[in-house]
Amino acid sequence: MPVVISMLRGVNVGGHNMIKMDALRALYESLKLRHPQTYVQSGNVVFQTEAADLAKLAKKIEDAIERQFAFRPPVILRTAPELRDVIARNPFEKRSGINPAKLLVAFLAADPAPEARDKLLAIQCEPDELRFSGRELYIYFPDGQGRAALKWAHVDKALKLPYTGRNWNSVTKLLEIAEGIGARTER
Repeated sequence: MPVVISMLRGVNVGGHNMIKMDALRALYESLKLRHPQTYVQSGNVVFQTEAADLAKLAKKIEDAIERQFAFRPPVILRTAPELRDVIARNPFEKRSGINPAKLLVAFLAADPAPEARDKLLAIQCEPDELRFSGRELYIYFPDGQGRAALKWAHVDKALKLPYTGRNWNSVTKLLEIAEGIGARTER
């Protein structure tokens, strides 16, 4: 049974859109999603499902969150093989001096339109660097996100798509959890 990684945007950030992770796991269980496991407090849930249509599943999760918690965060889903591919496609992997703690992956709900991609890549945000690959935008913040030149409002305006970002350490940990769930249930 496939393992899926679910990432919610804007949960438990700055005291807004608060969800306790045990309540989130219970919600996923109520949707018949198997073995849900959360990671950190930002709305990451790894689970197994027989659902084939991930767009339909994301909407089902968003609807359930809205009913239970009275707000509707975008839910971005990736399968374990897709997340493995995201890691393999890291455009900064072979470059020396890259600090993984300063690398973020923005997971997009869909492929961006070519004009949105061009508009985003034209944003002047040095020393920050942007690289697209598939439905992911890799962003390197050499001075850290706290001192980023890139403004998220510019990203929102250019993309016009739901997305959520995860730092590189979270991305690799989510894959580790997904592979653990898959291995545990294959026995």
